[in-house]
Amino acid sequence: MEPFIKIKSIATPLNKVNVDTDQIIPKQFLKLVQKTGFGKYLFYDWRYEKDGTIKKDFVLNEPRYKDSKILLARDNFGCGSSREHAAWALLDFGFRAVLSTSFADIFYNNCFKNGILPIKLSEQVLQKLFESRSDIEIDLEKQTITNDDAIIFFDIESHWKRILLEGLDDIAVTLQYDNAISKYENTQRSSSLRVS
Repeated sequence: MEPFIKIKSIATPLNKVNVDTDQIIPKQFLKLVQKTGFGKYLFYDWRYEKDGTIKKDFVLNEPRYKDSKILLARDNFGCGSSREHAAWALLDFGFRAVLSTSFADIFYNNCFKNGILPIKLSEQVLQKLFESRSDIEIDLEKQTITNDDAIIFFDIESHWKRILLEGLDDIAVTLQYDNAISKYENTQRSSSLRVS
């Protein structure tokens, strides 16, 4: 997993509440067996007409947000089913951070596990970011968001902060305990041989 240290980008303002995981990545696109390739289906029903043509009035289709790494969202983002594909689709599309007032718990955890930084902000602070047209810089080490010369501090659990800064997925975290696991397994093997 790619470490998250600092990013600077224009923010894509998705002005919708209660965005569920089925809107983030519709169920008909869950057939891929790897974590990549889902970005082209992100918000598919909102991005495309039924005939497959692009909807010009949807924010992700606006040229100025083409390389955006930051998504602004309203309340209760990532609700609905627990599909991890939602985080995969956001990351594959290019988003590294999602800022909202609240997230569904499972989606929130899935973001961290897949290299996306979800940040919870007050309604007032989020609204100012929605209204801004300048780039946003997010510094995970300092836990700051800088925009229009304003510095906003955000909270994050130390465990999740370390996971993102070091780019650790679940397997990498487990492998850090390889010596302890091997020692335990050897102890168990020795015990079972003595019992025999």
